[in-house]
Parts: sequence; structure tokens; C-alpha cells
Amino acid sequence: MRWQTKTLMLMAMFTAIAVAGSVFVSFPAGIARAYPVQHAVNVVTAVTLGPGPAAGVAFLTALVRILTGTGSLLAFPGGMIGALLAGLLYRRTKRAWTAAGGEMIGTGIIASLIAAPYANILMGASAGALFFLPAFLVSSATGALIGFALVHKLEGATSKLLPH
Repeated sequence: MRWQTKTLMLMAMFTAIAVAGSVFVSFPAGIARAYPVQHAVNVVTAVTLGPGPAAGVAFLTALVRILTGTGSLLAFPGGMIGALLAGLLYRRTKRAWTAAGGEMIGTGIIASLIAAPYANILMGASAGALFFLPAFLVSSATGALIGFALVHKLEGATSKLLPH
């Protein structure tokens, strides 16, 4: 299988897992609901495919969830920033824990700070700069830890998934 075909197939698979997982696995996290499967998928995708495909999977997941009524516009910055940072940090260090840390920092902190003006402009919701931080941090930390555990446990198997 060509590299591009394998990468696209894995991106579609990870997107499907994230979308389906968001339907079945969520819990209340302050003012919002936490969807840890998205963040776990971000970590696994960042490690197996890299930062670009990880951000692409997060974008596609957000798009499908919004189009099906199971997500909000906050899924775009929330998923994509964490996935991108997870991939960049993993690429630099080749350590799965940095991908998990990148997901937590990217989504839990950076995306939550971007979410306030983003929600105001696109959704008409006024919120303070730190309004989304607790919910985003709980969701991303839970999912990043699950993703790290998956990558760590399946370390040998994931090397066979890499599109080299």
C-alpha cells in the first residue's frame, strides 16, 4: 500500500473512532461535557502519523460531530491545537509522554484561552478568558492519559502502523 493511501486510511479510521467514541463516552466537566476519546485519538494519531495528520483527524472529527449535531464549534480549536502540539512535541522528542503533555497543554490551556474570544465571535457567547479552562483541562487530561496508556501498551503494534 502506498504511503499516502495508508495514511489516509488510518486518518479515516482514527476519525471514525473519535466520532463514535464521542457518542458513547462522555462525562460532565463543569460547564461542558468531556469527550476523552477525541483527546486519546489525538495522542495516538500524533504518535503514529505526526502533527499534520493528527490536526487533520481532529478537524474531520469536529466537522463530522458538528454536522451530526453531536459537537459544538468549540471542537475545532479544542481538538486541533492539542493534536498539532502533541504531534510536534512527539516529533521532537520521540517520547509518547510528550505527546500526551502536548495534548493537555494545547487543548487544556492554549485552546481554552482561544475558545473565549472564538465563542464570542462565532457563537455569540460571552465568557471570560479562563471560563473554558477547567472543562477543557479535565477533558484533555483524561483523554491524553488514556491515549498515552494505549500508545505505551501497544508500542510494538503501533510501529507496524507507521506509514514508512
